[in-house]
Amino acid sequence: MHVIKSTKINRNSLLVLGFIALTVLFFRFFFPYSNPINFDVFGYYLYLPFTFIYHDLGLSNIAQLHQLMDTYDPSVSFYQASVGPSGNWIMKYSMGMAILYSPFFLLSHFSALLSNYPADGFSLPYQLGIIVGSTVYTLIGIFVLRKVLLKFFGDSVVAFTLLLLFFGTNYFDQSIFNAELAHNYLFTLYVLVLWFTIRWHENYKRKHIILLAIFSGILVLARPTEIIVILIPFLWGVYNWKSFREKLLLLKQFKLQLLLFTLIFVLLGSLQLVYWKIFSGQFFYYSYSNAGEGFDFFAPHTIQTLFSFRKGWFIYTPVMIFAIGGFYFVLKEKRKVFFPLFLFFILNLYLVSSWSCWWYANCFSQRALVQSYAVMAIPLGFFVQRVLKSRLVFKYLFAALALFFVVLNLFQTWQMRNQILSGDRMTLAFYKQIFGKTEVSTEDHKLLLVDRWLEGDERLKDESGYKSRLLTAFDFEKGPQKFQKYLQNDFSHSGQSSFQFDNSILYFNLFEKDFETLTGYDHAWIRVVFYVFPQSELEQKDFTLVMQFMHKGKIYKYKGENILPLLKNKTLQIGKWNKLSFDYLTPEVRTKEDVLKIYFWNKGRGKVIIDDVTVTVFEPDRGE
Repeated sequence: MHVIKSTKINRNSLLVLGFIALTVLFFRFFFPYSNPINFDVFGYYLYLPFTFIYHDLGLSNIAQLHQLMDTYDPSVSFYQASVGPSGNWIMKYSMGMAILYSPFFLLSHFSALLSNYPADGFSLPYQLGIIVGSTVYTLIGIFVLRKVLLKFFGDSVVAFTLLLLFFGTNYFDQSIFNAELAHNYLFTLYVLVLWFTIRWHENYKRKHIILLAIFSGILVLARPTEIIVILIPFLWGVYNWKSFREKLLLLKQFKLQLLLFTLIFVLLGSLQLVYWKIFSGQFFYYSYSNAGEGFDFFAPHTIQTLFSFRKGWFIYTPVMIFAIGGFYFVLKEKRKVFFPLFLFFILNLYLVSSWSCWWYANCFSQRALVQSYAVMAIPLGFFVQRVLKSRLVFKYLFAALALFFVVLNLFQTWQMRNQILSGDRMTLAFYKQIFGKTEVSTEDHKLLLVDRWLEGDERLKDESGYKSRLLTAFDFEKGPQKFQKYLQNDFSHSGQSSFQFDNSILYFNLFEKDFETLTGYDHAWIRVVFYVFPQSELEQKDFTLVMQFMHKGKIYKYKGENILPLLKNKTLQIGKWNKLSFDYLTPEVRTKEDVLKIYFWNKGRGKVIIDDVTVTVFEPDRGE
């Protein structure tokens, strides 16, 4: 394949590379932050300390983990693993990121052993180690990307493309402020895949196919959906049926190298399969236990992913419109690489937008697309190249737009860092209100989506923005026929009867409706109010009000309110009627057909008397 070869120093792109490297180093080490081993990173990382330090990859001593969490506070809850079918804890995330962290983890462990810091996998040496490691991966990615781009473009085009990609996209945010997350690492792996794809097609050397297999395998081991990476090397140079047949003949000619690639790729992937087999009893195990998240392959959220003000890619990273336009020039000028790059882009966008949580939690712009920027740099470069060859007026227009997009990206990154721009609750109204601003008011915050990160008690504290509607009320004088024998006549909070649970009743269903029937809004609050009569502390063993959503029969957003703690802290009075009220905020539902179910669960099978149960919905009052 014809590529541009040059022995020149390429000073412009080299200066840009140095400027980017200094920017990364400046922000990473002159603006230190607290423990980077937190939340998702904590989940990626757990394989290492529990393999090399605690020798307990199945987390059989879960108390050890909770002690570490109490000490280092890496997460508000332990969602990074769940109990599998065999009773072992199974890590939520695959082990690829742990492999990428491992060289720096081992160096950190050696340093901790020689210091006064605890060699527990989470103390300061380990925190510094992962920061240094993430920075090294970032610098490698930018360095090799320059080499990749120089295979296609001249020095000035490469310099301009690197500036746009780094300072004009959310890769800036991910490589500096969130560098320990997967996307920064995967970006570098994609760059290396591109580089060794090019190198192998230049000389067909075995060492290049080995490195290509290793980096491709780790990519997939880090994030299984990155399996589409194999499209790049295997379709490289394919642009029609003739070239496809020629590629098949080429692979046949180097069938031993192809076999070697496959062997390495499969061996790396088998590491995860072996782990799953040991600790779950299954070679293939779906570790995302929360039914509230998953792939919606038949209803991808592509429009929202690209254009919504909540997290639209073109809204918050508009410079990538140039890259999309660049595909046209790739097709016109370098057809041999168009097909693998464009097919990768389409499939990657489909996979990213098929995830139910398409906004990918609290982050700036679409973080799940960041790793694809390694591939998108090539069409972006073709767009830049064409503009630099065009008339002067187009050059000035492009320069003005590019400068605006870069300034916008940097400013909105600053807004994100200073909690002006929200990472997961944005709306068009709020975006217009805070655009270009350096501060935000309490009144402005009312324009955001509802805050689902509620600390402590989940309760609707301000009802002023909501309208209420009674969903159901239970009159136990006219109770369901099958429960008639349990009604307590002449004893109630109001009327003539109440309902008594005893050891023969385990469940009492209060309410069951799908979300679409429940409300037409993006969220609602559900309030359950009832009166309870505790006869004695000993009889109230374990009585719980349960509120939960169900997706295809699987539970998510489970909330159980137990009255036993209320008895112990004397909140409830024995021998009297006590009014209880519990609130529940509906989750980000997978589908509008998902069902809200509310029921009493008499787990202790003791005697509990209830009366006057009501279920009320509070919906946003937006003045319709």
